[in-house]
Amino acid sequence: MAAYASRAAQGALTPQAQRAWTAFLTMQRQLFVHLHRQLQGEFGISGPDFEILVNLSEAPGGRLRPFELSRATQWEKSRMSHQLRRMAERGLVRREATRDPRYADIVLTEQGRAAVDATAPRHAEAVRALFAEAVGAGHLTEFAQACERVSEATLGHRVGEYGTDGQG
Repeated sequence: MAAYASRAAQGALTPQAQRAWTAFLTMQRQLFVHLHRQLQGEFGISGPDFEILVNLSEAPGGRLRPFELSRATQWEKSRMSHQLRRMAERGLVRREATRDPRYADIVLTEQGRAAVDATAPRHAEAVRALFAEAVGAGHLTEFAQACERVSEATLGHRVGEYGTDGQG
């Protein structure tokens, strides 16, 4: 990270911004790795499996079109296709024809519903312990607002839109 920090300094990151960015990257990586290992170790499902299962479990009738899942997860079409194929092979989801034969819905199976129902409470417990309690009740709203501002800022930008002055 030292080489990156040196180059970042040339790109106008203040020491405070660099510290925050590095802390964010470290936290995100460590938290996601830990949560994904817990899912795999305790329940035999991957983080991506869980993300798909949660999206389907929250959808009306436990069904979505692949493009809707891609939009929700921000995954490329090929990644989604491979993920859904692997999950279907394990009985977590199934493809179901619709009135339009060109398209299929992805449907949460009973096995998939059982997996998300078993996994969600332990996952929420880990998120509470490792994230919410670490951030602290008094800082959760502020943290959420900061995350929302960053998300909003990324919505209007395309890759390559930034000038050398750091402005969009």
